[in-house]
Amino acid sequence: MPLTDMPWWRWRSNVRSALHMLSDPAFQRDCWLAGQDGYGDVTDAVYRLVEDTWLDNWSAEKYVGTIFRDSQEAAMVDVAVLRVLRIMHQVGADAPVSAYMEHHGWPEAVRAAREAHVRLATNDGDEPDAPPRSLQALTLLTQAV
Repeated sequence: MPLTDMPWWRWRSNVRSALHMLSDPAFQRDCWLAGQDGYGDVTDAVYRLVEDTWLDNWSAEKYVGTIFRDSQEAAMVDVAVLRVLRIMHQVGADAPVSAYMEHHGWPEAVRAAREAHVRLATNDGDEPDAPPRSLQALTLLTQAV
């Protein structure tokens, strides 16, 4: 199924982008830790995950049929959001990437983000192991028809 078949596909695109980056330790090391331009940082990813959706205030279940295809996607996203936000609140939104990656709970947050990312990407007919898109590519995608 194409991503754009969802009513709020732009929000889905942002959530997927965030989960993709949060779920890939190699990407985090090679892009975020290395300070590579074009991919933001952990805080940027978290904001893409929760900014428009308010998933930091209520369950993804609220968006089944608009952003998420089913309750299983929503439940997986909820787990990932809670794990990532817990760490963000402990280390601080302005903490360096290394503070997140060194946090004892980071591997579990990455695993939860990976499970959600794989489910959403697979349901959209995309390859979950493709590299994350740059923020510029995400912008171009969400400006499309």
